[in-house]
Amino acid sequence: MTLAVTGATGLVGRFFVEEALARGEPVTILGRTPPPPGFFSAPTGFRPYALGDRPDLSGLDALVHCAFSHLPGRYRGGEGSDPAGFTAANLGGSITLFEAARAAGLSHIVFLSSRAVYGRYPPGTALTETLTPYPDTLYGEVKARAETALLSLATDSFAPVALRATGVYGPAGPGRAHKWQTLFDDFRQGHPIAPRRSTEVHGTDLAAAARLLRNAGARGVFNVSDILLDRHDLLALLAEAEGIPHPLPPRSDAAVSAMRCDRLAAFGWTPGGLARLKATIPALCRPCPAD
Repeated sequence: MTLAVTGATGLVGRFFVEEALARGEPVTILGRTPPPPGFFSAPTGFRPYALGDRPDLSGLDALVHCAFSHLPGRYRGGEGSDPAGFTAANLGGSITLFEAARAAGLSHIVFLSSRAVYGRYPPGTALTETLTPYPDTLYGEVKARAETALLSLATDSFAPVALRATGVYGPAGPGRAHKWQTLFDDFRQGHPIAPRRSTEVHGTDLAAAARLLRNAGARGVFNVSDILLDRHDLLALLAEAEGIPHPLPPRSDAAVSAMRCDRLAAFGWTPGGLARLKATIPALCRPCPAD
């Protein structure tokens, strides 16, 4: 089997690449430029691709689509002052890619969607895949519409999957900052930290979910989430690891909507939970190599 990945050098896309490489599977990166030398743990192929293109997908078996055009550091609100351009690039571009994948004879495609499709449901709602998408941002709307377009292309030989992922954490690639880098740096410097709770999943567990579904020939929409994490507890782990004396932020009392992952669990998916978070903290403590 040969896998192609878009958005492969991003925080999330990298996990799909590394999961495949660890299994000895050939991976082809679809992107504007080749990845920097040594960015991945093993050599990969490369083919030019930008959102809106119909890339060369010949000889490939499966595709993971993570690429997304947005303002730097912003997903929700990532359209800035150009909502039409944002929609054309991300929705139109994704549909073009989905159609190209089916036409090229790929057997399986995974689209990285988001819990943002549930945006308007009130805090505390149990989020299941049976709920009608109800986004409160253009980002969530584009993800939901792309899901619908992808699933409409399903055939007996073409299995589409949309992974509605929660926040994804884990070590970043060489020279890149992980998602909590700024938060950690602010805490190290003694800056006030606002209370917050959020749902999170490790990128390794997300990639494992995609693998399970691909091996099973599954299709449809799947929630992917693991732990409910309070910043108080996250920063307590950092403080312990680095001996930081600053006071922790208070715990958040805000209600959070939990994503139910029963559909994914039925395929044998078991995420790493708090144990994986604790084991990951040492890698997240290392300074960003670009600093």
